[in-house]
Amino acid sequence: MPEARPPLPPFTFATATQKARLSEDAWNSCDPARVALAYTEASQWRNRSEFFAGRAAIQAFLTRKWQHEHEYRLIKELWGFHEHRIAVRFQYEYRNAQNQWFRAYGNEQWEFDAQGLMQRREVSINDVAISESERKFHWPQGTRPADYPGLTELGL
Repeated sequence: MPEARPPLPPFTFATATQKARLSEDAWNSCDPARVALAYTEASQWRNRSEFFAGRAAIQAFLTRKWQHEHEYRLIKELWGFHEHRIAVRFQYEYRNAQNQWFRAYGNEQWEFDAQGLMQRREVSINDVAISESERKFHWPQGTRPADYPGLTELGL
């Protein structure tokens, strides 16, 4: 049996909020191996128009993603939860190889197993080109500081 990844379902407001922040922190590491450990071995993903399953596929996808999305910074915010499911809204900023900045807007639906591993992830995302002066996520790359505002506080 895989090692538990607390907090575990059934979720409360506090534990669902914590799970969303732990996910945000992992993704902001831009470490595909670290991120992939939060998912079951057979986790099912829909990310934009891509459908795939399993940790190896997740890690390969994230490796490709972060080869093209430079200076990635992400904020996730709890949108709703029920028992073993969580919904979040998120935004992230990145620049491409041509130094064009983007803000990606999206929402995710997560389903967890009893060990707290995500067994299903469905994501919808839209990218909007922005100028560098329109950026709002200015912390050093990596984990968002605890005192850095979230999406609601930033008016997003």
